Amino acid sequence: MNIFSTIGSFLKRFRRGMLQDPVRDWLVLLTFSAIVLAGIIVWNIWAFDTVANGGAIGAPAAGAPPVFDRASLDTIHTVFTDRAAEEAKYVTGVYKFTDPSL
Repeated sequence: MNIFSTIGSFLKRFRRGMLQDPVRDWLVLLTFSAIVLAGIIVWNIWAFDTVANGGAIGAPAAGAPPVFDRASLDTIHTVFTDRAAEEAKYVTGVYKFTDPSL
């Protein structure tokens, strides 16, 4: 038996016995819409509260290994130390800087 024909026959019987009442139909539609809207608002409040308190929606992520190793961090630190030393040479007068716009 096809499920669509079963549903179709049920809906035909359901429609055939009811009188048309636009006010009732609109009230049912608006009531259903209000219930759905309330559900959406409650879901959003729950999700915001969960995330605001540091939680995660869904399964929490597994701990990942650190992205940086110590050697790369030492290299970056050395680069910035060298740059700071070069800047200090301009400030102390070891290097002379002439402004080309003058």
